[in-house]
Amino acid sequence: MTFPILAAAQFCSRRGDIQHNLSGHLAFMQRAAELGASYLLFPELSLTGYEPDLARELALLADDARLAPLAALAVKLQLTTTVGVPLRGPSDSVLIGALTFTAAGDVIAYAKQYLHPGEDAVFTAGNQDCYLLLDQHRIGLCVCADFSHAEHAQRMAQGGAWLYAASVLISPGGYEYDAGLLSGHARRHSLPVLMANHGGATGGWLSAGRSGL
Repeated sequence: MTFPILAAAQFCSRRGDIQHNLSGHLAFMQRAAELGASYLLFPELSLTGYEPDLARELALLADDARLAPLAALAVKLQLTTTVGVPLRGPSDSVLIGALTFTAAGDVIAYAKQYLHPGEDAVFTAGNQDCYLLLDQHRIGLCVCADFSHAEHAQRMAQGGAWLYAASVLISPGGYEYDAGLLSGHARRHSLPVLMANHGGATGGWLSAGRSGL
């Protein structure tokens, strides 16, 4: 049996610059495809940077025309790709979103369900789990603090996930603890974990990098 090749993009976002960051995302996608990947995961809010003070101004709808190049390249490269973006929700809410552009041309939206303290001043929590289909495998998607709640990983495993994909911002001081949580989920549920962290500072936070599986 052959398995999909997975890639984590340790991306350095430029604060609030969607166009610049979009170009970087497209370059990462091209490189991942050259390496044979069929799934690529970006960090939390990768398209804007983790910038809560700008999130309401920058929030997008899933069908925003600026995202069309991502959708087109995912199809061209046959590379299902998950990017981080603030999403406009109902009643003028803003969500910490993860948009997945599939190799078949679909766009799948997920909103972070468990917010860090203080994030609720800007963001609204999502309320639905998200699975992605990659060949015959199911990917259970999470955004950062989601994985700190054991019940989230447990639901993913019980839902038949083959992989737990974590789009995150983890600082150097929190890395060992958070890596321990992720590896604990992997062992407890026999569920591999793919983690994509930022490659540089964003939103006033340093990033530990160290993305991996």
